[in-house]
Order: sequence, then C-alpha cells, then structure tokens
Amino acid sequence: MTTAPPRLVLASKSFGRRAMLEHAGVPFEADVAQVDEDAIKDSLKAQQATAEQAAETLAELKANRVAPRHPGALVLGCDSILDLDGRWFDKPADLAAARDHLAALRGKRHRLVSAAVLVRDGARIWAHVDAANLTMRAFSDRFLDDYLAAIGDLATASVGAYQIEGRGIQLFSRIDGDPFTIIGMPLLPVLDILRAHDVVVP
Repeated sequence: MTTAPPRLVLASKSFGRRAMLEHAGVPFEADVAQVDEDAIKDSLKAQQATAEQAAETLAELKANRVAPRHPGALVLGCDSILDLDGRWFDKPADLAAARDHLAALRGKRHRLVSAAVLVRDGARIWAHVDAANLTMRAFSDRFLDDYLAAIGDLATASVGAYQIEGRGIQLFSRIDGDPFTIIGMPLLPVLDILRAHDVVVP
C-alpha cells in the first residue's frame, strides 16, 4: 500500500515565492499568515538580532501561525530582510516610499537575507537561511522615475522595491548570490527537504 505524500502549505502571499514553487512543479496550497512583522522586527532589533536571525524567526512564526489550520501538513514559512549597513527595510507602503527606498540604496551594496522554515503540527522540522549581496548602480533620477512608472505597484511587492527577474535587474551593477534567495526563498535547499519528505519525487 502506497502512502500519500504529505500536503505542502506555503504560509506566504508573495507572488515570487508562489511562482518559484509553481515553476518548479511543486504541488502546494497557500495560506497567508497574519503576523505583525513591524513589531517583531522592532523587538528583535532591540535584542541586537542579526538580519539572519530575524528572517528565520519571522519565517518560523509565519509557519506556526498557519500550521494549526492544516493538521498533518508540511507548512513552509519564509521571510526576507534587506539589510543596508544595519538598517532593515520593509516593503514600501506606496510608490513614494519605494522611491525613497531606491534612492537610499542607489550606488551602495546591500544584503538580501531569505529564510525558509518547515514545520508540521507545531514542530520545527527544518530551517535554512541564505544571503546575497547586491550592488546598485548610480542610476539617474530620470531612470528611477521611468522605472517606477513602468512597474507601478510591483514596487511595493518586495522589500527592495525590485524584482531581479524583471525590469529591476537594470538597477544593479553586481549581484553575488543565489537568484532564488533574492526573489524570496532559498529554493534549492527547499527542494532538497521536500524530496526527503516525498512532496516531490526524489
């Protein structure tokens, strides 16, 4: 008798994370976790947590918020933090905030940290944290305005106000790290653990 593979639930509303799993052929459903990220980040900052620690903490919290609604399922929580010399960036609230984000990042090198945590029935099974380093070029104000006009509300969909898989790649002069980490999830390690649990064929 063949045992059915466990269900996978992604505790995220991120279209980038959903697209990664969909394009990789991973069967999953999505259930958004309601978490006060700002308050948690403020608390972690006060405790002098690193961006890696904060991303992992938030990813695990998101997974655990969703897990009680899905008994027996594997629940994947993820979080990304953009760190510029100790300053953590949140998703911009609007296009004006996105412009401020990009103006602050222009001509500088920042880190993008992404964490993934897998839980089942309240028990943490696995976690992985990765970081990439990105250098923005010293683009002109005209380019910045044209970029924001072209992508519109997509600028508010990520912590850095960019998607490297789209027009946002033009913002950069150098990228060191895993593109999947930058998009929002260390996908290859995630696929490894999903294979170990028969969510995808090993």
